[in-house]
Amino acid sequence: MNRLKELRAQNNLTQKAVARAVGITTSYYGMIELGVRKPSLSLAMDLARFFGTSVEEIFVDL
Repeated sequence: MNRLKELRAQNNLTQKAVARAVGITTSYYGMIELGVRKPSLSLAMDLARFFGTSVEEIFVDL
């Protein structure tokens, strides 16, 4: 599980807006958000940077 949907909702963003910001398709972003696909480390870092948090905060269950 990840916190992408929660972070996106907190920032009033669409999947399309996040996907565009990190340079991926909306479809691929949606699959990552649902946990169907896993992002590369590079993409995970881009997502963390975009949301102003750490990769661990998004993708690691603590």
